[in-house]
Amino acid sequence: MTDAKKTSRSTKPTDATADGFTDEERSAMKARAKEVRAASRGGSAADKAAAAEAEVVAKIAEMPEEDRALAEKVHSLVKAVTPELAPRLWYGMPAYAKDGKVLCFFKPASKFKARYATLGFSDVAGLDDGVMWPTEFALTGLGPAVEERIATLLKTAAN
Repeated sequence: MTDAKKTSRSTKPTDATADGFTDEERSAMKARAKEVRAASRGGSAADKAAAAEAEVVAKIAEMPEEDRALAEKVHSLVKAVTPELAPRLWYGMPAYAKDGKVLCFFKPASKFKARYATLGFSDVAGLDDGVMWPTEFALTGLGPAVEERIATLLKTAAN
């Protein structure tokens, strides 16, 4: 290989570490490991539920203003529309579980340096619609129409 070809190729990793994960991805994996350890600790179900909700509220409070405003509204919508869902953290993000399995989650834009926050649904959610349907929705703002759409998605997903 000529010297020109050698210098034209970049051998530096972009924003990923040597193992291929970005710092944000590594942070999310560490958060998930911490969540699993916390869930395995003893205590009553009511105590665990209260602690999980407090962790979600605290995580939302740590978010940058734009993400926090969206997350607070999503949190209140989930609690109002689907009170049977249990708040918890999932990879360091606010999430809501049904029968112990994450049904939906709020991914702040700041989490992975994204352009917008998202409201996502796992395969537990009953959103099936034919052979293809969305499972993650971009959120850049909320208003009555968007809140109504989220409420409909939550009700459908939880049933």
